[in-house]
Amino acid sequence: MTEAASQPAVSFTHREIMVILAGLMLGMFLAALDQTILGAALPRIGSDLGGAQEISWVISAYLLSSTAVTPIYGKLSDLYGRRLMLQSAILIFITASLLCGLATSMQMLIGFRALQGLGGGGLMVLAQATLADVVSPRNRGKYQGYFAAMWLIASMIGPTLGGFFADYLTWRWAFWINIPLGLIALFVAQSSLRALVVKRIRHRIDYLGGLLIVGAVTCLLLVTTLGGADMPWSSPLILGLIGAALVLLALAVIQEHRAAEPILPPRLFRNRAFVIANSTCVFYSMAIVGSVVFMPSFLQMAYQLDASQSGMVMIPFLIATPLAVIVGGRIVAYTGRYKILPIVGLSVMMVGMGAMCFVSAATPLVLSMAIMTVFGLGVGFLGPILIVSMQNSIDWRDMGSGTAAFNFFRNMGGSFGVTLFGAVLLARLEGLVSRLPVPPLPGDAEPGVTLLHLGGKALSSMPDAARDGVARAIEGAFNDMFLCGLIVSAIGLLIVLFMKEEPLKTVTAAAERAEAQQHSVD
Repeated sequence: MTEAASQPAVSFTHREIMVILAGLMLGMFLAALDQTILGAALPRIGSDLGGAQEISWVISAYLLSSTAVTPIYGKLSDLYGRRLMLQSAILIFITASLLCGLATSMQMLIGFRALQGLGGGGLMVLAQATLADVVSPRNRGKYQGYFAAMWLIASMIGPTLGGFFADYLTWRWAFWINIPLGLIALFVAQSSLRALVVKRIRHRIDYLGGLLIVGAVTCLLLVTTLGGADMPWSSPLILGLIGAALVLLALAVIQEHRAAEPILPPRLFRNRAFVIANSTCVFYSMAIVGSVVFMPSFLQMAYQLDASQSGMVMIPFLIATPLAVIVGGRIVAYTGRYKILPIVGLSVMMVGMGAMCFVSAATPLVLSMAIMTVFGLGVGFLGPILIVSMQNSIDWRDMGSGTAAFNFFRNMGGSFGVTLFGAVLLARLEGLVSRLPVPPLPGDAEPGVTLLHLGGKALSSMPDAARDGVARAIEGAFNDMFLCGLIVSAIGLLIVLFMKEEPLKTVTAAAERAEAQQHSVD
């Protein structure tokens, strides 16, 4: 079997890097837009296709498949080249988007969304791995600001665009919009990444390892998706999925130690910087995703806002994050020091999260926005620096696999965070409501779920005698949830303190590859 290990030119000018970035950012824009555009269209999708009780799987199916295949894309890009794998991911994404728009039932849509995730899973990791090929770790942070800005743009226009399609055209355009954008991304990727020259060599693919990893990840994600929501944690299915995940994970570890070209090389897990960066990534992702997912619900229920108003309130947070990414990247490029930034980032996150533990409806909304802005600054100082520290420590031959592993652990951390925060929120909300002297929802076995579904109308739907008690219960439950986030962030900070700062390389992965291949020829 042939392998096409990408062999870019040794160095690139700023202009050449910006041309390459154009292709990468369009691919990332597709992935980011897809995650934000569907929110406003989901109610209409559920109404048109029926199966409203299955609507959450439109999101979950994509998350499952995209996360599961992330390590596969990383390894295959090390073997076959970044350009080929990025083009393959875009083609799969476009084809699945067309099929999603043509779906005539909820089951069809969920299946096609899983297929779409098989393409979307490669867009982020391949962009970051390609950036490592053409920009040295010392300067990489500066260019990651462009990626952050692209995510910001997609996050801001996605919900509006999705609502426009649902109200004035058809929700199917929320998927079909990916087709022209994807074709442009495919064309730009073909032309801009042409500088990534390909050299043919032979390799054996670890198919068994890939299947075992995908199976284990799928089982774990199903546990976090179904557990505590659709099924009790003690149900036979959840316990069976946990057992299957552990068995498949153990078999994957054995296989990865035996394989000639493992999907996740065991040598990576003997690298201290790799382990610390990814361990920190898990906890900070838990804090970030868990908070951001439930922050709009808090704003709606505490301040009685509607969905669009809560989205507007979060704009300062969305702006603060990429700004901090840009500033952090410039600091690293200028000083060559990076350890201080994740420490500052997590500390600032803890300040914001700690302040959210005391926010109530009596807190001025402007002050809540300021607290969320502080939290966003911490997020921006953290993530990109962690991946730079990890990429700086690994060998060029593992750049795709290592970058994919980072994205994989980030996605898993986010999934665990949503599950943990949701479980804490529901448990505390139901516990506090059940102790109220005036039951707000007599006979309701799950008052917490009902209140969350009511959103901004929760308080106005309550009897007058129960309204103040429900307001205090809502505030207390969310405050406890944010306290959970504070603890998770503190664990991440404790881990990152053990990071050993190494001199940042001033050469690209491409230059390291070229030097290694020259030595092998000599």
